[in-house]
Amino acid sequence: MKGMFGIVVAIVLMASFQVHAADTDAVSQAEASAESWLALVDAAKYAESWNNAAIVFKGAVTEADWEKAVRSVRAPLGALKSRRLKSATFARSLPGAPDGEYVVLQYYAQFENKAAAIETVTPMRDPDGTWKVSGYYVK
Repeated sequence: MKGMFGIVVAIVLMASFQVHAADTDAVSQAEASAESWLALVDAAKYAESWNNAAIVFKGAVTEADWEKAVRSVRAPLGALKSRRLKSATFARSLPGAPDGEYVVLQYYAQFENKAAAIETVTPMRDPDGTWKVSGYYVK
């Protein structure tokens, strides 16, 4: 019986590692997607950022409303001076969002007119399997 317990524990530990490894891969893919998307926002290519956003994002805000909203938030901040990853958290559910696969990324950001900001970018896995941004917030 002791031997059987050890096998069960080993199987559980291996399954945990596989899920963790999958989450780690998801985080790296989501982070790469977020950084490409942020480059569009940084370059004031707001229409292109909307086009490259998740289906959920595009369903929640029109392209025109997105451009207006992001311009009103980002323009006063001035140009980006630096951005550094603060945290990355994998989640399968988030408040107010459909269940799925998400990575909540927080960045320390410094802008021309704001020395310390936190940007929260939330990529999600779209139905086609690609990671695309579903949310963006600057504080």
